[in-house]
Amino acid sequence: MFDIVIGPTSGTDSAICGQITVTTAGTEVQGSGVNLANGVYIKALAGNTGKVYVGNDGAGAISATTGFELSQGDMILIQVGNLSQLWFDAATSGDKLCWIKA
Repeated sequence: MFDIVIGPTSGTDSAICGQITVTTAGTEVQGSGVNLANGVYIKALAGNTGKVYVGNDGAGAISATTGFELSQGDMILIQVGNLSQLWFDAATSGDKLCWIKA
């Protein structure tokens, strides 16, 4: 498995990758408004302390009970049209996920 870190990382259509920090565990963070033609790879950073969660429960939220669970280093491909359709949460404050356009 490769760890890929490239830029730019701003929340614009020119961004091809970035990182999302869940500042407060239990308080979900919405993805930025980045158009995704072929979906997005989401990966839990190897340095995380706990599990992270990704998805959208239909109410514009996500939690440990409704999200797709990722442990350190786990990665998933999600077919969505915009990163803002996804929400992110973590069991530990400060844990991060990285993303890259597919």
